[in-house]
Amino acid sequence: MKASLLKAGEVDAGELEEEPDADSDEDPSEEDPDDGELLAALPAPSAGGTSARPLVIEQRFVVENECQGFRLDRFLQKKMRRLSRSRVQRVIAGDCDVDGRPARSSQRVQPGQQVSFRRPAPSEPEVPRELTVRHVDPDFYVLDKPSGLPIHPTARYHFSTLTAVLRERFPDEALRVAHRLDRETSGLLLVARTKPAESALKKAFARRLIKKRYLAIVHGRLLIPDGEPLILEQPIGPAGTTVRVRMAVRQLGDCGLTARTEVRTVRCAGPYTLVECRPHTGRQHQIRVHLWAAGYPIVGDKLYPDEDLFLTWAEQGDAAVRDRLPLLRHALHAAGLHFPHPSTGVTVAVDSPLPEELAAFLRAHQDAPQDG
Repeated sequence: MKASLLKAGEVDAGELEEEPDADSDEDPSEEDPDDGELLAALPAPSAGGTSARPLVIEQRFVVENECQGFRLDRFLQKKMRRLSRSRVQRVIAGDCDVDGRPARSSQRVQPGQQVSFRRPAPSEPEVPRELTVRHVDPDFYVLDKPSGLPIHPTARYHFSTLTAVLRERFPDEALRVAHRLDRETSGLLLVARTKPAESALKKAFARRLIKKRYLAIVHGRLLIPDGEPLILEQPIGPAGTTVRVRMAVRQLGDCGLTARTEVRTVRCAGPYTLVECRPHTGRQHQIRVHLWAAGYPIVGDKLYPDEDLFLTWAEQGDAAVRDRLPLLRHALHAAGLHFPHPSTGVTVAVDSPLPEELAAFLRAHQDAPQDG
């Protein structure tokens, strides 16, 4: 049954878990996937302050010069890389048009044409929709993202995303997220308010000018002398397992890329340790993989080290794994950002406290006995 989740590419790990993220979790220079213009215009907020869910989702793509002569199904598969060709063909067979005319999979597209498709909005999991603004600037916001809120639309989430929440919260602004965090990772997120700021911030990420600080709760007591970091430098590459986004320590000559993370102990709580992590590189799932490989996996992580646990959760939900995890979210929080202002270059520093659910977890285990 679990293997069926990945059969013929119909569902990949990008649909089961938020797509690889570019803060601790992916190369920051990588461009966002092109999900086109999402036209499921969110209705005006209700009296309770939240928007009603759209009944229909519409997306539009404009054909670029490089795609001249592509079959329509190939073009849409290029634009929505997470979908298999058979799934794209089902989209086209539904309600799809090219320049307003009914479309078919085999037709050839030409530059400048507009491809549109509509489908009923799927039911989606409930997600937290509250955002705390930690810093306001004419060029950007620094927001505190709650755990459980994915950033961009995926096959599983359209309305229940941070980008949708931003449209609700800031209806008069065309905001653009400058980097990513995993769905379960909480913490600081940079959101550009202008095109020049977006370009400057993404370049700063690519040049590693943005310094990031994370807090994580890990299994085990990690005892490091005060002021001395534990340096984790194992190369990281694709694990080559069923869940395609899963990473592992790999040799440099075997798909591994250099990765470096500094880890410091903040405090121990029974059999757990709160650690501070500072990634010097931005490999996919870097902090999670490095801590797991060092023997200190992050509390609540469903993918490291247990892929079977992740697949069970993806297929059956939280209830199926509740008894196997001390915490239902992974305990990773983006706690600090230091970055050059996109217009002036002056250093901006923003911090975020540990979320209450993680602080409560530590308090509950502060006096717990150690294993062994």
